[in-house]
Amino acid sequence: MSGGLYSTKSNDFDKTLDLKKVTPYGDTMNDGKVQLSFTLPVPACAEATEAAKQLLKKMGLDNPQVVFFKELTPGYTFFNCYGNCTHNVDFTSINVPKVESSVMDMNETDIYIRENIGRSLVVIGASTGTDAHTVGIDAIMNMKGYAGHYGLERYEMFEAINLGSQVLNEDFIAKAIELKADALLVSQTVTQKDVHIKNLVELVELLEAEGLRERVILICGGPRINHELAKELGYDAGFGMNSYADDVASYIAQEYVSRQSSK
Repeated sequence: MSGGLYSTKSNDFDKTLDLKKVTPYGDTMNDGKVQLSFTLPVPACAEATEAAKQLLKKMGLDNPQVVFFKELTPGYTFFNCYGNCTHNVDFTSINVPKVESSVMDMNETDIYIRENIGRSLVVIGASTGTDAHTVGIDAIMNMKGYAGHYGLERYEMFEAINLGSQVLNEDFIAKAIELKADALLVSQTVTQKDVHIKNLVELVELLEAEGLRERVILICGGPRINHELAKELGYDAGFGMNSYADDVASYIAQEYVSRQSSK
């Protein structure tokens, strides 16, 4: 006992980790503890709390607990809940498609491009369609970057042009033709009714119609984007959460060299 905190010997807890039967970790190994939050379109009352618990049970959670609830507006109640997951997954059987490139820092990427390509690569980025969010594309393109990772504008061997937000696909392609772009970066944040899917597919179709698709490295990114989805939509690579300019820059440089060597 120290500082008013109760301590339990670590050997009292289950430490067994079976990667073929992975379940959520809360306080101890294999306890299956998860936290959920959601809103029900019902008034805040005892019946609403019971409804939340019943939903948790139907989700396959044991020992459902509502630890917080608050009426957001008349007829709508927000809940924070806990429960124990009764399911597990075989982690060893999971195979997720990922971008195949080695991540280099800014200086390493500049050296790589200088030695293997010999000129700056032209990269154009934008949040296309009706998407007005620029946080994602700015994090990759702008000189200051994000979280200590400088954006492409700061690289010596990239000519980075950030077109901003709400850029029509037609205008995006026109600028790519004008500047003879080597790579196009598309950021999509708004995903309601899968509008991002429609917009991303439209860009690919327009590029194909212009005979430009194979001439550029085409990349998309955003909070709901992953590499598997990007490939399905006709893109060369997709970058989602926890991706930085380092990841994108390294991929562009290595992919460009790979394409040149295969010609």
